[in-house]
Amino acid sequence: MSEQRVVIVGAGFAGLNAAKRLGNVAGIAVTVIDRENHHLFQPLLYQVAMAALSPADIAVPIRSLLAKYRNIRVLKATAHSVDTSNRKVLTDVGDVPYDYLLLGCGAQHAYFGHEEWEAHAPGLKTLPQATEIRRRVLEAFEIAERETHPDERRRHLTFVVIGGGPTGVELAGAIGEMSRFTLNHDFRSIDPRQTRVILVEAGPRILTSFDDKLAARAMRDLESLGVQVWTCARVTDVTDEGVVIGNDKIAAATVLWAAGVRASDIGRSLGVPVDQAGRVITKPDLTIEGHPEIFVLGDMSSRAGSNGQPLPGVALVAMQEGIYAANAIRKEVRSGAPSARPPFEYVDLGQMATIGRSRAISEFRGWKLTGVPAWWFWLLVHIYRLSGFRNRLSVLVQWAWSYMTFGRGARLIVAKDWQSYPDRSSPGNS
Repeated sequence: MSEQRVVIVGAGFAGLNAAKRLGNVAGIAVTVIDRENHHLFQPLLYQVAMAALSPADIAVPIRSLLAKYRNIRVLKATAHSVDTSNRKVLTDVGDVPYDYLLLGCGAQHAYFGHEEWEAHAPGLKTLPQATEIRRRVLEAFEIAERETHPDERRRHLTFVVIGGGPTGVELAGAIGEMSRFTLNHDFRSIDPRQTRVILVEAGPRILTSFDDKLAARAMRDLESLGVQVWTCARVTDVTDEGVVIGNDKIAAATVLWAAGVRASDIGRSLGVPVDQAGRVITKPDLTIEGHPEIFVLGDMSSRAGSNGQPLPGVALVAMQEGIYAANAIRKEVRSGAPSARPPFEYVDLGQMATIGRSRAISEFRGWKLTGVPAWWFWLLVHIYRLSGFRNRLSVLVQWAWSYMTFGRGARLIVAKDWQSYPDRSSPGNS
């Protein structure tokens, strides 16, 4: 029997765990396709955006993570669609045939039909977005320092975060903490402690997936950092001047988006039903109707859990789904024939969110933690899940230093312009 070609699109939590499980397995040749050359630990992406960590602390080259597996080939490419009839993935560098296909391409931010808002309110899903948010946040303080008009200075010291989920809460809390502790001695013309941070949530409360009491504790922690929490507040417009909420206009130079996601568009090329967020509706074994060789994983998949609700778009779900799909393929390759697959069952290990230094909330199988214990639990879990010893050590040192000094070691404003002579690079110039 010839080797079975397994193609994994996306080296996120689902794809990477599946690839490792299939590494050096006889009879299997794996191709991992990703448009980036690195695996990104997204739960800590906000720490890069808030200048607490550097990009290299939470990202590792895919090739280095999979180098020891001789049957795995890594291809840096962008997958556009899937030809299910001919079993090919169509990419910008050519077609890649498969016998088994694992799609774990993740999701991007959704602006609910207002994609033009993205220029004024960047989301947080990639390293370039994180460094752009870092640039905007730090630049706002620099502009306020030299601004002489009171209204303009106030606008640059106003930050609006849209979306009251874990990402929005973590961003708002980090800005509040940075302005009140990290930057409070760095400026002469402004007092960063006067910074106004507003967290806007369209629903009746923040952190809807958490217990009511934990969400209330998180709100109190945010308020202790000076963050104003606006609930039942729906944003109707976002401009370079600020945001509009109903009849209220908030003048803000920096607006960040953390409200809603949309699954990767490649899922629509499968020709099967998708939900409102574009997630592919899968069978209990994470495959699609009529194609048992195609697994859809992570943020791309819509699969009901034991409570009848779709599984959350968190790293643990994606990791377990990737391992499940890889185990199913291993079993079938070993036996040489398709076999009955048990339904995927998610083992819920809880959820957590951090609001700032020594402030966090967590739920773990009925146990509820807040404050310092929750923060240390959050810290240990995230360091443990980081890929590579170097990353764990680097993050631990960074956080230890930040904890003791309230410092942030990555407060660098890096512009996108790199040319020293841009005008001379244009055609026709000599």
